[in-house]
Amino acid sequence: MTPVGMIGLGNMGGRMARRLVDAEWEVVGYDPVASCDGVEVAASPAAVAEKCRTVLLSLPDSTVVEPVVHELLPAASAGTTVVDLSTASPESTVALARDAAGQGVTYLDAGISGGAAAAEKGTLVIMAGGDAAAVDAIRPVLAPLAKTVHHLGPVGAGHTAKLLNNFLNAVTLAATAEVMVAGQRAGLDLRTLLAAINGGSGQSFASSNRFPRIVEGDYLEGGLTSRLMTKDVTLYTELLGRLGVPSLNAAGPVASFGMASHLGYGDVISNRVVDALGDLAGGVRIQQPSTDEEAS
Repeated sequence: MTPVGMIGLGNMGGRMARRLVDAEWEVVGYDPVASCDGVEVAASPAAVAEKCRTVLLSLPDSTVVEPVVHELLPAASAGTTVVDLSTASPESTVALARDAAGQGVTYLDAGISGGAAAAEKGTLVIMAGGDAAAVDAIRPVLAPLAKTVHHLGPVGAGHTAKLLNNFLNAVTLAATAEVMVAGQRAGLDLRTLLAAINGGSGQSFASSNRFPRIVEGDYLEGGLTSRLMTKDVTLYTELLGRLGVPSLNAAGPVASFGMASHLGYGDVISNRVVDALGDLAGGVRIQQPSTDEEAS
């Protein structure tokens, strides 16, 4: 197999690189602060592009993606494909794709969903934008990472879909955290409350996948932070402004994750927003006693 580049080896990039290594891909990686077992370390993004005809990006946002792409493009051979797995501004993505095309490089945006746990298992959902044939050509590289790859349309469509998805993620996570704190203050058994919610109309990814583990003390550390969640919601509101669509529901998650960051939870997983809300409610924590403790 020809080597695959991975620029960004943090919480998500490192897990995806490991999946590729386990699938017997040769991986050349670059990250100024992180590393990954089995990944050949390159000195720079340009060094990755010199060795690889397929380069994956897993970076925080467009302000990081843009200089990385502009550094690697001069070193990339014509026919190289760059796949941006970051959560980025669609407007920036389209401009980068135009720059890449000028050098014979194909640029695809491929927003990912599922979090660190899905990255670990290779069950991410990928929302791809770009030339359909180019997306099909890259599917063998994406196969160890994702259970599904949805082609949404031209360049920028993948990152647009990711922002829409992440907004719903932010809304439901913040709202469910608020409900869990209220349920605790009301004296409800939260395991039973979650069972009721998940069997009814209030069910969401947050209530069915996150909070059953959070109430047991497992915050699913390693995923999207509150600071990055705030960034994603901000990008969403900017997108809706360009589309001329009113954003009437963004204030809640902006306030929730902004407050979490202000209280010191900005650089830990966004699930900790429930503790930030609990702090404001007088120190409430939603962890439930174990069944052994309840029986004693």
